[in-house]
Order: sequence, then C-alpha cells, then structure tokens
Amino acid sequence: MTVTAVRGGGISHRYFHSLWLLSARDLRVRYATSVLGYLWSVLDPLVMSAIYWFVFSIVFHRKGIGEDPYIVFLITALLPWVWFNTAVGDFTRAFKKDARLIRSTAIPRSIWVLRVIVTKGLEFTFAIPVLVLFAVFGGATVNWGILLFPVAMIWQAVLLIGLGLLIAPLCVLWTDLERTTALILRALFYVSPVIYSFRDLPEALHWVAALNPLSGIFALYRVGLFPGQWQPEPVIVGAVVTLVFLALGIYTFRSLERDVLKEL
Repeated sequence: MTVTAVRGGGISHRYFHSLWLLSARDLRVRYATSVLGYLWSVLDPLVMSAIYWFVFSIVFHRKGIGEDPYIVFLITALLPWVWFNTAVGDFTRAFKKDARLIRSTAIPRSIWVLRVIVTKGLEFTFAIPVLVLFAVFGGATVNWGILLFPVAMIWQAVLLIGLGLLIAPLCVLWTDLERTTALILRALFYVSPVIYSFRDLPEALHWVAALNPLSGIFALYRVGLFPGQWQPEPVIVGAVVTLVFLALGIYTFRSLERDVLKEL
C-alpha cells in the first residue's frame, strides 16, 4: 500500500467521521428539548396525509387519482417529500448558520451540505416503520418492487447532493435565492406526483413530468406496494437529469467556494 493511499484513507476516514459527528450533533440539538422527540419525524407527513386523504377521498371522492389504499399511497411519497423539502430548505442556510465555525476550521466545506442530507435522511429512515404499519393495517400487498426502495433512497441522496452543492453557495452570494427556493419548493410539491401518480397525468405531459427527477424517485418508492406505478420514462429521464444536477452542483461548488468564504 502506498503512502498516498494511506494518506487518502486517513483523509477519507476523518471526512466521514466529521460528517457523522456533525449530523449526530444536529439530531441531538433538535430532539434534546423536544417532548415528542422521534414523533416529530413522522408527525408532519402523517398530518399532511390525513388532510389530503380527507380532501380527495371524502370531499372529492378521488375520481381515479392514485391507488387504494390511498392513505398508504400518500404516505409512501410524502415521507420522502419531507426529506427532500426540509433538506433543500436547510441548504439555503447551510453556510450562514455556522459561518464562524466554517471560517475557523479546516473541515472540507462540502460536509456542511452533506450533513443536512444525512440528518434528514436519518429522520426519513426513522419514519419508515410508520409506513410499514400503515401498509400492513391498510391491506397493501408487497411485491418484488420493494427491492427498489433502497435504490430510491440512494437516488434521492445523489439528487440532494447535486442540489445542495448548487444551492448552498449561491444562497450565500445572492440572499434573495433563499426566498426564491421556498417558492419553488411550494410549487414543486404540486407538480410532483405526491398526491397523484405519474400515470394520472395526461399522456401529453409525461415527458415534461419525467424531467422532474422526483417523478422517477417516487415511482420507485411506490412500486413495491403498487406495481402499477412502474413507469420507465420518469426513471430513465429522471436519472439522467439527476446526473446533470450532480455535475452542475460539483462544478458550481468548486467554482464559488473561495467567493463564499470571503462573503462569510
């Protein structure tokens, strides 16, 4: 083993160790003074699911939107949506929140983006047992597609890495982007197949909707319980778009890192 490899391994170990320490700290701070603690990880998507279930199932009688059991259909996408939404929201403050610590340490700056993904991803993972309970008591049937659930998690993490490396430095240099991002997220919820499925959209909109990587990600999350949700277009196109975001994020982060440090 060469000296370079040893050094590289040491750097890699320190990187992941620092990432884990920062992520664990975020979780401890969030839940230290909370009475409900872990329940906060699932309360938001559960309340949202209950509201949309009532509106579409009871008030509008759903009219062919989604699949039965609809509450399970909702939760299967709302849980990863909360991970996506809260992570992107935190990206806009990733550097400003700990500006003094970022300036005074030699920790790679990308860690401040990745720790958001890890923290919110762990909260998503903690909420998966709730989805399992609803699937069991709701009468959903598990099929081979459940093997794609971890693939969806990895895909979503890669998408968030690209977006985080893109959004975090830009929000330091242009503060208006924080509010702009919040508005985009609000619109993105309704144009993503959360309360409906990709196949519920008019066929003319399929290729446009496929450009949204969340369409393919949510399809992979759902296919293990709802096999009819498998659609190749959003998976293939969304994967390509995700790689584009990843490349763009890496390029932007490397190009703006010095400017960001000066601004902080």
